[in-house]
Amino acid sequence: MSNPWDKSAKTVVAHKDEIAKKVRKGDSTPKLTPIEQRELDDEVTEVIEKTISKLNVIKSEDFVKSVEQDYELKSPSDNTIGQILLGISNLDPRILQEAIEQTSVDETQITEIGEYLIKKKAITEEELIQALSLQTGIPVAQKLDEIEIDLTLITKIPISFAKKHNLVPFMKKGNTVYVAISNPTDLSPIDDLRVLTHANIKPMLASKTAILNIINKTYDKSSGVGEELQQDLMDDLENQDLDNVNLDETQDLLDSDDEAPIIRLINTLLFRAVKERASDIHIEPLEKEIAVRFRIDGVLYEIMKLPKKAKASITSRIKIMADLDIAEKRIPQDGRIKIKIGGRGVDIRLSTLPASYGESIVMRLLVTSNVVPQLDDIGFDEKQLQIIKRVTKLSHGIFLVTGPTGSGKSTTLYTCLSSMNSKDRKIITVENPVERQLDNVMQVQVNDKVNLTFASGLRSILRQDPDVIMIGEIRDLETAEIAIQASLTGHLVFSTLHTNDSAGSITRLIDMGVEPFLVASSLVGSMAQRLVRTFCDECKQVYQPSDFELKEIGIAKEIAQAHTFYKPVGCEECAHTGYAGRMGIYEMMPVDDRIRALVSKNVDAGQIRKEAKEQGVKFLRADGSEKVLQGLTSI
Repeated sequence: MSNPWDKSAKTVVAHKDEIAKKVRKGDSTPKLTPIEQRELDDEVTEVIEKTISKLNVIKSEDFVKSVEQDYELKSPSDNTIGQILLGISNLDPRILQEAIEQTSVDETQITEIGEYLIKKKAITEEELIQALSLQTGIPVAQKLDEIEIDLTLITKIPISFAKKHNLVPFMKKGNTVYVAISNPTDLSPIDDLRVLTHANIKPMLASKTAILNIINKTYDKSSGVGEELQQDLMDDLENQDLDNVNLDETQDLLDSDDEAPIIRLINTLLFRAVKERASDIHIEPLEKEIAVRFRIDGVLYEIMKLPKKAKASITSRIKIMADLDIAEKRIPQDGRIKIKIGGRGVDIRLSTLPASYGESIVMRLLVTSNVVPQLDDIGFDEKQLQIIKRVTKLSHGIFLVTGPTGSGKSTTLYTCLSSMNSKDRKIITVENPVERQLDNVMQVQVNDKVNLTFASGLRSILRQDPDVIMIGEIRDLETAEIAIQASLTGHLVFSTLHTNDSAGSITRLIDMGVEPFLVASSLVGSMAQRLVRTFCDECKQVYQPSDFELKEIGIAKEIAQAHTFYKPVGCEECAHTGYAGRMGIYEMMPVDDRIRALVSKNVDAGQIRKEAKEQGVKFLRADGSEKVLQGLTSI
């Protein structure tokens, strides 16, 4: 059997040239051969338009309309996906060949190779879908996210089925149901859909991301957790015998339509927290009720009040999910919960604390993801970017990222590792927990129950011949000493510490008991960071800050006059907060010979900061001020 990818793009290019020749002859509505019609997708149309423009030929609107009509019904192409992609995108043939070799492709793996190319950023999801459309003749579902989904169809298709096959029905006309799919090589679910919907099925192509977004949105049983839903849950709680509830865990929270009210309530809270990008859920028992608050972008917001009657059942349900002792209410307990929401993994760190009116519960949410930002995208200025890129090219040394909990340290470390990830480097991490899965990186999860700590894990890692090591956190002298020794023996080590500034990380290591000369000889840099909220672009408003505000953040009046300042307002898009997301502010301190000399003398952090300032290190406040001048955040 011939390889469906491993062919040249000459045929596709030839078809484009033939079409261009016909346009050159002045035929505004050229008669295309069947092969030409099959190859003429949106990207080819763009090529034709550029050709017309170069030849100064006036483009006929009738020609464009005829092209659109031809595309309503497509015939399968005789060309392979590889041919088509080479013709419609900037795909490098060498990367295509690499993809073929990496996946040992056969006919069932066409989309697998596409995903490989997308991961390598060699093509986009849209280009893959367009190529699959040309190859199979199945049309593309344009602007799927803007289509109003027929919710009556959703009730007929189980979410588990939709997620397994990555498909979603989105429209019904007469006795025909239109279904978005991402894998046209597997049409076996179509027969099942005919049975489920009692209708004819017309598949259309869409990207995996678009389909998953639609699934999560349309199968949301608790969309927004509005007042009506909250009242329904409250009514159910009042009528339910809470002492006789089956609290077993469900497989996916979106599948929990018919669960007990308590289970639906907890699932609703978790789903909404993930949907609103909350980092923490606080469930706090008060004298007459239970308060639920979310921490979003670093700020706590009250979400709802629950009846006091539900306190015991809520606590028991959450403890069962975390495999904790539901009978023990006198001492604090810590646990972890792993769930799925709409197919996305969520790791939850749970803490219970006995308080005056019952156990206070805090859940920290970590949505597991394979998506890692690039170094250019996380807020570094040009100088900071040069320093961090220089660090990632070193062969040995230790680089520390410091800041409080929730300041984005892990994301920064993942970004550094991703930038270094290559076939000629062995990268191993020891983390608690593993927040993102990185390709070609060995990631070790700390497990205190079996004595797999940061220190013991690090010892074992050193026997695995690593080039780069990432330690989730240096908590004690043992871990610090092993990390320092590793950096002195030919390994590049990245880790985090809980200190307020970059200079403080040096004195913190020494305070732990590490010899100053070891710190001086191994440390290549230290970076402090914080997260600041960024404006919602839909509602931010221009304003003029007062002289006091400008003085507080160190911006001269003359400089301020040359910039535009904004303030948050609030709208539906940002839940009336005025902000949408966060970004980092950084204090990047490379360690040179002068700072090494100071560290060897065991000086305090103040003297190190003074030297860093003389060398031009930009401190956190100054970097934050620059972000304000750029119109990204507020004073």
